[in-house]
Amino acid sequence: MTNPLLAARPLNALPTFAEFKPEHAEPALDQVLADSRAALAQRLSNLGEPSWQSLIEPLEAIGERVSQAWGPVSHLFSVTSTPEWRAAYNAGLPKITEYSLELSQSEPLFQAYKRLSESPSFARLNPTQQKVVRDALRDFRLSGIGLPAEQKERFKQISMRLSEIQTRFEENIMDAIQAWQLHVTDVSRLQGMAPAALEQAAQKAKGKDLDGWLLTLDFPSYDAVVSYADDRELRRELYTAYATRASDQGPQAGKFDNSKLMDEILALRHEEAQLLGYKNFAELSLATKMAESPDAVETFLLDLARRSKARAQAEVDELRAFARSLGGPEDLQPWDLAYYGEKLKEQQLDLNDEALRPYFPLPAVLDGLFKLIQRLYGVRVVAEPGVSVWHPQVQAYALQDEAGRTFGRFYLDPYAREQKRGGAWMDECVSRRRSSEGLQLPVAYLVCNFRPPLGEQPGLLTHDEVLTLYHEFGHGLHLLMTQVEESALAGIHGVEWDAVELPSQFMENWCYEPEMLREYARHWQTGEPLPKEQIDKLRLSRRFQTGLATVRQIEFALFDLRLHRDYVPGQGARVLEIIGKVRDEVAVLRPPAFNRMPWSFSHIFAGGYAAGYYSYKWAEVLSADAFAAFEEAGLTPEKLRETGRKFLDGILSRGGSREAAELFRAFRGREPSIEPLLRHNGLVAEPA
Repeated sequence: MTNPLLAARPLNALPTFAEFKPEHAEPALDQVLADSRAALAQRLSNLGEPSWQSLIEPLEAIGERVSQAWGPVSHLFSVTSTPEWRAAYNAGLPKITEYSLELSQSEPLFQAYKRLSESPSFARLNPTQQKVVRDALRDFRLSGIGLPAEQKERFKQISMRLSEIQTRFEENIMDAIQAWQLHVTDVSRLQGMAPAALEQAAQKAKGKDLDGWLLTLDFPSYDAVVSYADDRELRRELYTAYATRASDQGPQAGKFDNSKLMDEILALRHEEAQLLGYKNFAELSLATKMAESPDAVETFLLDLARRSKARAQAEVDELRAFARSLGGPEDLQPWDLAYYGEKLKEQQLDLNDEALRPYFPLPAVLDGLFKLIQRLYGVRVVAEPGVSVWHPQVQAYALQDEAGRTFGRFYLDPYAREQKRGGAWMDECVSRRRSSEGLQLPVAYLVCNFRPPLGEQPGLLTHDEVLTLYHEFGHGLHLLMTQVEESALAGIHGVEWDAVELPSQFMENWCYEPEMLREYARHWQTGEPLPKEQIDKLRLSRRFQTGLATVRQIEFALFDLRLHRDYVPGQGARVLEIIGKVRDEVAVLRPPAFNRMPWSFSHIFAGGYAAGYYSYKWAEVLSADAFAAFEEAGLTPEKLRETGRKFLDGILSRGGSREAAELFRAFRGREPSIEPLLRHNGLVAEPA
């Protein structure tokens, strides 16, 4: 039987997801890795004087074939994480990791790149191609190519083990979320929750052949309780389960515990860094980022903390006084914060997130988003019906230029469901690449976990979820709008990690612009536009509790940095000690002793943000400053297009072809300024 993961895919044909089965994964990967090893060995044995055409292009073709076999498996593991797909992914992960390490530690391959960089033909390569080669040589060094044989083998063992246990860390979180549920039969306990949230909970119960309502730990369900349920004990119960996911505490204590994995991950990262000659993993992490050093990152974060902590403390004091005025507790607990925060926002701004949901039906939000992209960049987004997808909720789209030519595609998987990883993300399906066959167009995955439609009612978003959609779409545009034709630097490839969030956070700014909101924020039943006074209040809400939000992100970023910078072998991870000291320094609220936030902090323990979580705050500086260029020029249609073209040509389309700092300086004509971020967030006071 033909394995669809091995089927030759014509140029720019999309994957046939409906045909892929878990049993196809491992045989396909085994075959493609064997073929790739053989092709690489043959290429290197007959290479002669290396050139772009004889070395880089064939390597890209080999990599593309591996990606076509493994990429769908990795994706389906996240969005359709059945036991079968999980088993298929876990069987293949060590194999793809080992293969990647073989390439990164291949002395013949390294020498071929080195010879190319030293050859006369190197000067004839274009600047992007030269950067591909230079970046590859750097990555060889960061993969231990220069280590003695014994240390190189140890580096390989560390990398293999990290790949395995970081995946297990994420699986433990997914399992903890799936395993916990609360069956409620007394509707009075759910008072305060939105009708749509109650209906979702009722549907979940019905799906399990239960009466009443079923509450779970997927974020839409959790948020519906802790933000709106009047029953304080119910909020506490949900918070406790959520804050102790995959840990040694809470209702599932020890069952999916990530404690030992965290210790091992940090120990192995530290050892890896020292093998490569770095003092700690934070230094190694920053070798491919914009920031100069861990201490420079800490200085940036502490400066931002000084600018925001007094504001955060005032916000907490205000919230406590407000809760007491409503007869609430004297001492607010974490399960009270979102609840009273929503009530305070409703009182101060007459703004209720749940009440705004009817004005943000997903189809209309998408229509507004697509019109904005056309206005800024002259790009049309059109649905592509009939494309093979992994779930009926998924829709494929094409991006077309002004002449109607397709230059990129993306899948949108918007809704939460069982056996789907939580959160929201963008990932690459296909990279843009020029080859002898022609130009391969980029394809992206955009994945969210919004509340699903109910009957005739479409999916209705909160404004925060609109922000999430715009954020992920910004990542997608970075991938899809690239004009770079060397896949190693196309789209998000080769972009410093602390600049990757610039296009995504830039897009969030448009969610507060009145003209945009007037176009698409309409009641799903009546078509009535969101009233002007509500738009004004949304704009004011941008500064609501920004001090608290800022110090919380600084807390996470400082914890991540110090966890990796200050690791001491033999002392263990010291997770609670480090986060406790960080909170002493920058936080204005302390969670209860049982809180185990780090145990589910997959960004740094399983994602790509280890010693790099500060990137979110740094990229906020860049994105606010980039948006300020639009504000300064004016938001008329002509100026939007003019500035949009500059942003497209200067940032979005350039991928990793130049250093991010160079691109930003060229776009703004100066170094980044923190002032627009402070202005947007209302944090304008100078540090004391």
